Amino acid sequence: MKISVELTLTPIQDDYEPVIINFIKSLRASGLTVLENPLSTQVFGDYDAVMKVLQTEMKTALVAMDRGLLYMKIVSSDRSDYEPHF
Repeated sequence: MKISVELTLTPIQDDYEPVIINFIKSLRASGLTVLENPLSTQVFGDYDAVMKVLQTEMKTALVAMDRGLLYMKIVSSDRSDYEPHF
């Protein structure tokens, strides 16, 4: 089963950028399809492969923060080729 996952990592600390940058770089290095925009990062692929990567990388990011939030939305299809039609 293919999935699309939208992630928003929000460290609540002064030095927040390194945590976000390291999280995104780790996702990019995973071999999965990763798209980014200013508000979130999207990861696309097979459910088991995506969740295996996320399990590791989310824990690493959460441990690296003093305090923070990680929002995740999962769609049960690969939406990586989505293009608005308006």
